[in-house]
Amino acid sequence: MKKKTQNNAAYSYTVMGLLIGLGFMAIIVFLELVFQGKPITFELVVEAFRDSPTMWIYLVLPFLFAAFGYYAGHELQHRIDDLSNDIANEQSKSRMIFDFVEKMRQGQTDVQYDVREGDEIGKSLINLRDELKRSQEEENIRKNEDKERHWITEGMAKFGAILRENIGDLDKLSNEVVMNLVQYVNAQQAGFFILAEKEDGTKYFKMTASYAYGRKKFPDGSIEWGEGLVGACALEQKTIFIKETKDDYVKITSGLGKSNPRSLVIVPLKFNDEIYGVMELASFIKYQPFEIEFIERVAESIASTISTVNINIRTAQLLKESQEQAEAMVHQEEEMRKNMDALKHTQIEAARQSEQFISFTNSVNHTMIRAEYTVDGFLTYANQKFLTKLGYTSSSEIEGKHISMFISDKDRAWFNDLWQNLASGGKHFEGDMKHVTKTGTDVWTMATYVSVRDHKHNPVKILFLGIDITESKKESLDYKGQIDALNRSTMKAEYGPDGRVLEMNNKLKETLLYTPEELKKRTIFNFLTASDLEDFKLIWKNIINGVPFEGRHKWIMKTGEERWFQGTYTVVHDMYGEPAKIVFIGNDITDQIRIEEKNREYMATLREQEQKLQQSQVELSKKLKEAREEVKSQFIEVEIVKNLSDKTLEGLLDAVVTINQDNKITLFNRAAEELWGISRNNVLQHDISELLPTDNISADDSYLGNFFRAGDKTLVGKRTEVFIIDKNGESINVLVTLAAATRGERSTLTAFIQKIEVELF
Repeated sequence: MKKKTQNNAAYSYTVMGLLIGLGFMAIIVFLELVFQGKPITFELVVEAFRDSPTMWIYLVLPFLFAAFGYYAGHELQHRIDDLSNDIANEQSKSRMIFDFVEKMRQGQTDVQYDVREGDEIGKSLINLRDELKRSQEEENIRKNEDKERHWITEGMAKFGAILRENIGDLDKLSNEVVMNLVQYVNAQQAGFFILAEKEDGTKYFKMTASYAYGRKKFPDGSIEWGEGLVGACALEQKTIFIKETKDDYVKITSGLGKSNPRSLVIVPLKFNDEIYGVMELASFIKYQPFEIEFIERVAESIASTISTVNINIRTAQLLKESQEQAEAMVHQEEEMRKNMDALKHTQIEAARQSEQFISFTNSVNHTMIRAEYTVDGFLTYANQKFLTKLGYTSSSEIEGKHISMFISDKDRAWFNDLWQNLASGGKHFEGDMKHVTKTGTDVWTMATYVSVRDHKHNPVKILFLGIDITESKKESLDYKGQIDALNRSTMKAEYGPDGRVLEMNNKLKETLLYTPEELKKRTIFNFLTASDLEDFKLIWKNIINGVPFEGRHKWIMKTGEERWFQGTYTVVHDMYGEPAKIVFIGNDITDQIRIEEKNREYMATLREQEQKLQQSQVELSKKLKEAREEVKSQFIEVEIVKNLSDKTLEGLLDAVVTINQDNKITLFNRAAEELWGISRNNVLQHDISELLPTDNISADDSYLGNFFRAGDKTLVGKRTEVFIIDKNGESINVLVTLAAATRGERSTLTAFIQKIEVELF
C-alpha cells in the first residue's frame, strides 16, 4: 500500500513538472517571437526551431521539470509516509502504555510490557509494576501473618478455657482437647497419650483419648517408651512432622472408604524439659509452620496442666501417706510392746525348731547332693554327697571356690545367664544339669537352684539340691544320638492343602522312582491304594484342621509295587493362621512290617520295661518335688522365727553385740563379756574396731572384724564359722549370725555369737 501511494505521488508530481516545463517552454518561445516582432503562428514556431538550434534546448525543459517533479514527489511522499509511521507507532505505544496502566490500576501486577530500546517510559512503568507487585506481596504477607496470629491467639484462648474447665479430670480433659483440636486444625485422626509407669518402674504411654483411630494401630491402648514414632518423639523431645506417610502406617476411614493421610504431626507434651505425654495428628492437608507452632503451644499448655494435676495428686498422696505413717507409728509402738513379750516365748520355740531344722538338714544331706553359694557364685557349704559325687575328699578343697570350676566350658554362656537371674532374685531353676568332677568327668544331676532371700526379699545365697542321674542321662543322650542318626536317614515330603506335591527329598524320590516333573503332577492321594483312599481323605481333613497324624500306610510306587511307610503328618500355618502346607516325615518300614510278627513278643517285653522305667522316673520326680517343698516350707518357718529372735536385745545365753550406723557399740551382753573377757563399760559407745581390730589381719580371713561393719551385708542372715581374738590375744572359733535392722536414717547390726565347743556336723 505504501509502495502504491509513493507511485501515485511520483506520477502526479511528474505530470505536474511536465506541464510546468511545457508552460515555461511556451512562454520562452512566445517571448522570443515577441522580441523578434513576429506573430505567433504554428508555422513561425516550427520555423524558429528550424532556424535557431538553441530553441531545441527549450524542448528539454519539460522533461527536466518532469524528472524533477518525479524526484520531488517521491521524496515528499516518502517523508509523509515516515511521518505517518511515526505517528502510528506513537499511537500504538500510547495504547500499550494506557492498557498497561489500566491493568495495573485493576490490580493485575503480573501484566507484561515489551520494553524497546530507548523506551525510558517503559522502563519506568516496569519498575512501577515491580514496586506495586512487591508492595502487594508484602501486604498479603502482613495480612496472612495477622490472620495467623489472630488464629493462634483465638485458639490458645479457646484451649486455655478447656484446660481450666477440666483440670480435675485427665480423661475428660484428654477427650475435650482431642475433639476440639481435631476440629480446629482440620485433622481427620488424632491420638492422646499420657506418660504412665508400671509396677516395675518402666515407663509407657497410655492412650487416654482418640479420634477416628483404628483398632489395629494400638490394640491394647499403650506404647512402650521409645517404641515407634510416638516413643521416638518423647525420647527426642522434638516434634515429628511427616509430610508424606507410608501406606501401611495409618489409614483414615470414612463412609467413602479408606485413605492415607498426607501429613502426620507427633508433638511431645513437654513442660520445663519434662515429658508428660504425646499427641499424634493425621490429616489430608499439609500443615503450615504456624499451625505446627500452634499445636506445639497447645501441647505445652496441656503439659503444664498435666504437671499441675500431677503435683496436686502427689500432694494429696503425700498428705495421706503422712497421716497413714503417723497412725502406723502408733500401731508399731503397740506391736513392739507385744513383740517384746512374745520374744521370750519365741526364743524357746526357735531353739526347738532349730533342732528340727538341723535334723531335717541331716536327712537331706543323707539323701541328696546339697551345696550353698553366695550370690557372687562362691561356695560356702557342700555336703558329703557333693564331695563324693564330684571326687573331692574334703570341703577345704572347694570351699570358697567359684561355681565355674564345676561347670564345663561349653556350658558357661547359658549357665552365666541362669546364675545372673538367680542372683537378682529371679525364678528358680529346675532341670538336668551337668557338673564337672575333679578328674574332669561329667556328673549329671536332676538339679534345683533356688535363690534364698532375707526378710527384705533380697537374695542372700543360692541353694543347690540335686539327685545323681548320670547313668540315665547317658542312656538318654545315647537315645538322642540314635534319633539324630535316624533323622538323617528319614524321608521327607511337603504337600499343599489340596494334596499336591510341593517338595520331596532325594531319599523319598529314589524310593518312589518318579521324576521331579512327574511328581509335580501328582498328589498324595495318587500314591495310596484304593482301599486306603477314603479313610486317608478323612485323616487328611483332620490334619488340615490341626490334628497331626502319625501312622503307617501303603504307598504305590511308579512300578506298581506296594511299600509300607511309617510317618507323621503335621500342618504348617502361614502368618494368617491358614494352612500353608502339610509336612510328612517318615521311613520305609516295608522290611519291618515283614518281620514285625517275629518281633512282636520282643517289643511287648520292651514296652513293659519302658513303662516300669517311666513309672520309676515319675515316682522319683514326685519324691524330689516333695523334698523340695518340705525344704522350702522348713526354711520359711525358720526365717520367720529367726527374724523375731534377731530383735531380742538382752537375756540370751549367746554373746550378743550390736552396733549402730556409726559403728558404735550399743549393746554388749553378759555372754559377750565372758567371751572376750572385757567389761561392757570399756566397750559401750566405743568404735567396733577397738573390740575387733583388723591390724595384721588379711581381708580374706574368716575374721569377724572383716565383716562386722555397718552397711556390710556379707554375713547378714547367715550362720557362719569365724574367729575372734580375746583380750589375751588368743583366737577363738565361733559361730556368728548377723541381723540388720533399719528405721528411717538409723540402723543397727547385731551379731549373735556362739562359742564352738563341739563339732555340730
